[in-house]
Amino acid sequence: MLVDLIAGARPNFMKISPIIDAIVAAKEDGKDIDFRLIHTGQHYDKNMSDSFFEQLGIPQPDVNLGAGGGTQAEQTAAIMVGYEKLLLESGKPDICLVVGDVTSTMACAITAQKLHVKVAHVEAGIRSGDWTMPEEINRLVTDSITNYFFTTSEVANTNLRNSGVGDERIFFVGNTMIDTLLKHRPRFQKPKVWDSLSLTEKGYLVMTLHRPANVDQEEKLKFLIDEIVAHTQGLPLIFPVHPRTKAMLNRIGISQERLHMVEPLGYLEFNYLVERSKAVVTDSGGITEETTVMGVPCMTLRDNTERPETITQGTNELLGTDPQAIAPAMQKLFGGNWKEGSTPELWDGQTAKRIIEILLQKG
Repeated sequence: MLVDLIAGARPNFMKISPIIDAIVAAKEDGKDIDFRLIHTGQHYDKNMSDSFFEQLGIPQPDVNLGAGGGTQAEQTAAIMVGYEKLLLESGKPDICLVVGDVTSTMACAITAQKLHVKVAHVEAGIRSGDWTMPEEINRLVTDSITNYFFTTSEVANTNLRNSGVGDERIFFVGNTMIDTLLKHRPRFQKPKVWDSLSLTEKGYLVMTLHRPANVDQEEKLKFLIDEIVAHTQGLPLIFPVHPRTKAMLNRIGISQERLHMVEPLGYLEFNYLVERSKAVVTDSGGITEETTVMGVPCMTLRDNTERPETITQGTNELLGTDPQAIAPAMQKLFGGNWKEGSTPELWDGQTAKRIIEILLQKG
């Protein structure tokens, strides 16, 4: 069995890494399985891509489609053209395995199905209900043409059943992002900013922002950051800045003594900071999963989430995008009243192994 593993953006690498490990282990155990790692090139920033391959032990891709930037449509088309050419010229796999909800996920799923290659979707069934998010469209399209659905929660299972997917195609396996987190947690690396700012455990907060609802309006972004800084009770706020956000911040000229804007960090360095922080303020979905497992309070600046288990079971709270929601949340945090949370079912580090076992059974 040959499995095409599709990776296009930074979060994909974290989800693909344990699947590669599981395939290699199965192959060494005598199972008839191999993989072809395909990097679509959807996001390419040397700091944000190369370090992930190195730190997570991911082999260099067998193929890089070099899709690059452009509009949503241009990017989708470039990925589809590149992947189709690969399938026609270099042969088809038995399974095209896509992860998450980026453009590459949708584009390669469509291309594979049109050439009669079965599609497996890891992290299937998650929904925010917000059609203004490109990721939500990617999820809906991908799941409408998927053969095997690998899910992270019972909520995702229910979403799929409600859309007409039969139980025989839904496999509740857990979360490969957490496989990666648990494997590499003992290897987290202290970033330079730890010593340069004399950081101490629980003595700072971490922030990430990149979604259009938060960063595309100058005045709102400034108000949001001012509110966060004003209510962190004197603690430093470490802000690894996404390239998209950096451009906006440069225009606004935001400067706060306790706000420390740093370059994007590698996986091991970023999670070193998260694990030791007082709390995380973010609009990322994946980070809410990691904070849940590490037991770190998390405030999500979004009006919806596709990962409700991080709220119902984990340490995450959905604050919305109104900056005025910051103050009461910070009061709750510093008052010692933040919930402790628990780890969702099957987020145990064995998800990738379960996925490969199922694929081998399906043949």
